[in-house]
Amino acid sequence: MPDFRVAAEYQPTGDQPQAIEQLAEGLTRGLTHQTLLGVTGSGKTFTMAKVVEAVQKPTLVIAHNKTLAAQLATEFREFFPDNAVEYFVSYYDYYQPEAYVPRSDTYVEKESDVNDELDKLRHAATRSVLTRRDVLVVASVSCIYGLGSPDEYYSFVIELKKGQKASRDRTIRRLVDMQYERTNMDISRSHFRVRGDTLEILPSYEEIALRVEWFGENVERVMEIDPLTGEMLAERDSVEIYPARHFVTGEEKLALAMNDIKMELAERLDWLRDRGKLVEAQRLEQRTRYDLEMIRETGFCAGIENYSCHLAQRHSPQDGRLATSCGSTPWCLIDYFPSDFLLFIDESHMTVPQVRGMHLGDASRKETLVDFGFRLPSAIDNRPLNFDEFSQHINQVVYVSATPSPYELSQSQQVVQQVIRPTGLLDPTLEIKPTTGQIDDLLEQVNLRVKLGHRCLVTTLTKRMAEELADYLLEMGVRTHYLHSEVDTFERSEILRDLRLGVYDVVVGINLLREGLDLPEVSLVAILDADKEGYLRSISSLVQIIGRAARHVDGHVIMYADTITKSMRAAIDETDRRREIQKAYNDEHGITPQGIRKAIRDITERIRAVAEDKAPYSVNKELPRDELTRVVKDLEGQMRQAGKSLEFERAALIRDEIMELRKILALHSDPAKDAQLVRGKH
Repeated sequence: MPDFRVAAEYQPTGDQPQAIEQLAEGLTRGLTHQTLLGVTGSGKTFTMAKVVEAVQKPTLVIAHNKTLAAQLATEFREFFPDNAVEYFVSYYDYYQPEAYVPRSDTYVEKESDVNDELDKLRHAATRSVLTRRDVLVVASVSCIYGLGSPDEYYSFVIELKKGQKASRDRTIRRLVDMQYERTNMDISRSHFRVRGDTLEILPSYEEIALRVEWFGENVERVMEIDPLTGEMLAERDSVEIYPARHFVTGEEKLALAMNDIKMELAERLDWLRDRGKLVEAQRLEQRTRYDLEMIRETGFCAGIENYSCHLAQRHSPQDGRLATSCGSTPWCLIDYFPSDFLLFIDESHMTVPQVRGMHLGDASRKETLVDFGFRLPSAIDNRPLNFDEFSQHINQVVYVSATPSPYELSQSQQVVQQVIRPTGLLDPTLEIKPTTGQIDDLLEQVNLRVKLGHRCLVTTLTKRMAEELADYLLEMGVRTHYLHSEVDTFERSEILRDLRLGVYDVVVGINLLREGLDLPEVSLVAILDADKEGYLRSISSLVQIIGRAARHVDGHVIMYADTITKSMRAAIDETDRRREIQKAYNDEHGITPQGIRKAIRDITERIRAVAEDKAPYSVNKELPRDELTRVVKDLEGQMRQAGKSLEFERAALIRDEIMELRKILALHSDPAKDAQLVRGKH
């Protein structure tokens, strides 16, 4: 496997070299907690990448929201083109958890909308972590939520080699145990099809299907195929197939789990009846016995994660007995990493409190469900890690923030500062204006920036205000879009990409526009109601919002406020202090500030091979093989869409490009992949 190697056209400058050296040296010395205090635009992501290159450890980067995680994943992919950079966030576009409101006797059933692409990326992440050391996973805080046992997950992996003696029927049964579904139609993700001695399967983590051919009891051929056309793309010597779900359980464990569930049910029913809770007892018995029947017949049921304690056969940390709501620690993504992994917590002043708060909110909801007979007590163990458990999972961590909180500073054995921007850019200028007539003034300021070809961000306090302000600016002829937590995961990245491209001139949002968003084209940030002291207008929040304009040479921030709060004053003073430090460095070294220039990409597109209005269709043939494969899949979707729109000439051009790319893929097939398990602690 290749080592981590940063591919960049530039070298560390400013105070990046000393930051990289100090952090890497601290990790080598065995320091557990360090902090990188880096201002906006100082190249913290590049510093992180160079530290990973220096220490050569599997790495997990946790961000506090999906948008920032997507941006980080894209940047790390550019820095590490030859290594595995994965993206792991919640796979729900919409999620309404199961809940019960006693006051109104209202039961809210679990509802969710699973994003298939995100689910695939999660499986790709766990597969990479289990099979290679040159892996970097960018994750949201969802990485601390319960996941199946890594040992159990890996024990289900099927390895098929050319010439190997392996029963076709046994392989099919094994795939069913791995939660793959059989179909006679076109194969889709997590499905397989059998025709005679040929098995075709589309793994849960891939876009390319596999075809395995048998001759008697021996595997004759292993091929990669196009799942749509069935065309062979490459021939393989061997392949490993990973489970379709992270929660998989063998038959023996399943039988034990069902017996344990029945025992807990009997104990709980006696407890409820002894206290006269007959309605709750009847409800619990009916629901649990139905789930048991579904598990027995299909190996799965709705809400099966509520039985994860039994299915995984987790044991109590106190006495070693089977845990029934005993507080045993659930497995999560971190357990898939080897014991010497490196952790970066990006924008730690926001991410650490998120990690700390996840457990309590979940526990309160679950306890109510248990009390009123909707779930067994063991359902409480289907939960995220609490903060103590998360802390115990840490091997070595680097907190990364421009405004680290007292917790990070108190824990850190070393604080490394990175306040000099390599480009010489100064922190933005600041201006305070009254709230009277703020919208009219905002429109005037936005129009001035739009005429210069710049972009603008506007932050509000509520989602409703963000949407209404965006509508108003649209009516005034300004290309605007709003951005908040109800916007789908991929759409958020697309909106920010379109802002950089000039599809929009203004994006209006709330706290999603604060930490870490890298938008070099933004020269104006407007903060409405800046004097409303609170979570969204605290010192750290204001410093972070101001930082969104710090990547443009003409960066300017307008605070609309009638009074100057303590937070505003502190943020203004900190910005002025940083301007003075950067200005002195520029004067000493003769540096002229230059705006940041960065390629415009996002996590959703991987690589957009063609645009709607460009012809002929041409793709860089030197791209890595896996990227070319994704380009082919993207082009196929565009070809089908062009056909539906009756744009047959465009569809034909795309088809020709697809055929050429497939030839390249067939000529440059990968050798057998080394899938040796490299986890140090399993």
